[in-house]
Amino acid sequence: MAEDLKETLYEFVDRFDVTLLVVENALSIPMHLPLGAALTEFLAETRLPAIGHHHDFYWERSRYALNAVHDLLDACFPPRDPNLRHVVINQAALEELSWRRGVPSMLIPNVLDFEKPPRRLPRSATRELRQRLGLQPDRFMILQPTRVVPRKGIEHAIQLVEMLGEDKYVLVISHEAGDEGLEYRHALSQAASDAGVNLRFIVAEPGGIAAKDPVSAFRSSRHREEVRKRWDEGRFTLGEIYQCADLVTYPSLYEGFGNAFLEAVYYGVPLVVNRYATFTRDIEPKGFRVIVMEGFVSRHVVEEVRKVLADPGRRKEMARHNYERARRFYSYAVLRRSLRTLIMGIRGYEMA
Repeated sequence: MAEDLKETLYEFVDRFDVTLLVVENALSIPMHLPLGAALTEFLAETRLPAIGHHHDFYWERSRYALNAVHDLLDACFPPRDPNLRHVVINQAALEELSWRRGVPSMLIPNVLDFEKPPRRLPRSATRELRQRLGLQPDRFMILQPTRVVPRKGIEHAIQLVEMLGEDKYVLVISHEAGDEGLEYRHALSQAASDAGVNLRFIVAEPGGIAAKDPVSAFRSSRHREEVRKRWDEGRFTLGEIYQCADLVTYPSLYEGFGNAFLEAVYYGVPLVVNRYATFTRDIEPKGFRVIVMEGFVSRHVVEEVRKVLADPGRRKEMARHNYERARRFYSYAVLRRSLRTLIMGIRGYEMA
């Protein structure tokens, strides 16, 4: 299979006259061993300038600790290739890559288009969407915008809603389960039932973040009907869901970075964040105003949530402050500067 994939890579690069190859995580985590081997051999044979964008490495996942392909992992995930520049998304990964592979890398965090504020749904559309999600006007929607996998720590979100102690709080999980099995979802459903927590699962469609669709979709009756038809089918974009949320929970035990954190900031939703390692080291020092938890839901966290939800002025100020912080550190402007520096340093590649 690796040989077939390598042949396809040759055809692809030749057909589209590729002069710089960007490899997204395929040389980082061994989800597809033949592809990693094919890419490694292809880059070695062609000396094509390339960038390996690494989101997470196999040594960061316990499920790869026991394996029978140590030599392949060492050779290909990632390879030591002088024409391959490495980009990581957090400081710990930069240090680990240097220690384990002896290769330098550049840290470029995840970003969003904070130079352009979100174009929001009309208030009437937001109210309608909340109704379709089964939320009464006096209910608070607490959004858990992550996949349903154990490292997301979703049981803490259930505990938070339980400790808030009123039925006006509804916990909504916006992503699906399945890529690591369904047992965790079943356990969460049982925990919520035992705790008397109103828990709802939906599957938000990808997209909608930093898109122009929400406003333009309601400018004509035809577009409004198209959106309502999609809603009737239970299909909502992630951007639409964020605009319905009153609070975002992010109690992750581990994250490579934290896309959902940036998304919540983009839409001005206050956050409860567990102090996972990358947040503590890379994000928290940037000065964001969020409610933090130290691995468990304390009474202090619960009281802070109550205060934030009861104070629209405080929520607005938190949203404004966090957006400005994100625009400074996690905007496309940051990405453009970093990419320019990265590409100018690639051997054998000249920018147009």
